[in-house]
Amino acid sequence: MAEQTQIEIKPPQPAHHSDAGDDQVLEQQVRFFKSGTRKREDSWVISLFVVLHIVAFAATMFVNDCWQNSHRDCAIKVLGRLSFQPLWENPLLGPSSSTLDEMGALQQTFLANHHQTWRLFTCLWLHAGAIHLIINLSSVIFVGIHLEQEFGPLRIGMVYILSAFFGSLVATLFLQKSPAVGSSGALFGLLGSMLSGLICNWKVYTDKLAALSALLLVAVINFALGLLPYVDNFSNLGGFISGVLLGFVLLFSPRLPRMAEKKGGFFDYSVKKSIRLKQKLDRPVLRSVSFVLFGLVLAGAIVAVLHGIDMNKYCSWCQYINCVPSNRWSCNTKVTACQTMENAGRLTVTCMGKDNFRVFPFTSFSETRLHDLCDLICS
Repeated sequence: MAEQTQIEIKPPQPAHHSDAGDDQVLEQQVRFFKSGTRKREDSWVISLFVVLHIVAFAATMFVNDCWQNSHRDCAIKVLGRLSFQPLWENPLLGPSSSTLDEMGALQQTFLANHHQTWRLFTCLWLHAGAIHLIINLSSVIFVGIHLEQEFGPLRIGMVYILSAFFGSLVATLFLQKSPAVGSSGALFGLLGSMLSGLICNWKVYTDKLAALSALLLVAVINFALGLLPYVDNFSNLGGFISGVLLGFVLLFSPRLPRMAEKKGGFFDYSVKKSIRLKQKLDRPVLRSVSFVLFGLVLAGAIVAVLHGIDMNKYCSWCQYINCVPSNRWSCNTKVTACQTMENAGRLTVTCMGKDNFRVFPFTSFSETRLHDLCDLICS
């Protein structure tokens, strides 16, 4: 008879979880700005904000109606009613100052004399012009979508809204005669949170120089844009400060389980997926201190705005952070008065106290339009 061989079949051993197993390093190379496998729904918050900004700008240009109100003295006339004000009036290809006032821009007169605090919220959705809109939203898309994919829509949405609102509060403290829009405050909030998120997760990221370089480049471009009329740089500074504090509170760890392996992008990761790593990323003391600081500065800004504090009285040079005067545009920081004279179907507008004047080949101007022209001629 053939010899029988017994083979012992052992059942598979259950996985054994230990601290040593948790400390094993899993190498992942995940890049932040080339995430082709990430789901579209991971960026719905930033996409919604971008759409709302575009709709608000289209509505602003529709109300502006340069074709009618400025007697077709417009830039890019082929757009008809949506044409922009001439470049000598708005170098950013946008509406008139009176239209920005009508749409809810921040203005010292309306807040101090008429107590229109609702402008703190409406100014967040306005842009000074098409150039401002394109640069601002391009930066928001570049930074915001990837931050949202990295840390989730809820956290980034909170950073966006709170930074925009805090930026408008800071801008109110430095307001002057010219209308100001604070839509860029949200962008600088994203940049601030990006910086604090990088600091919080410093040991996780490998390509820190690229991250800081991109942050600096976007910030410099948009801050330089804030030196032009109507774009408020104080809202940018306020948004950045709140973004840094909120980033320490909310962006304490990236969404590690949802990251795909070996994808390209902005931050390179060498991730140690373990309980210890997550504990290191979660710094309760830093988060608590940052939360308290944000609450204090937010409450302080609200109290200062409600009491009508004007920071320009304590800082005479601060106006140059927000607008650099030029012979091509006006910062509109002084009260102006003009004299008008009609002759042979022409209207001459002369700035009282100066020799500046301008002759227009038509006479039918609205009162608000004459006010805009007076500010420009007297500047």
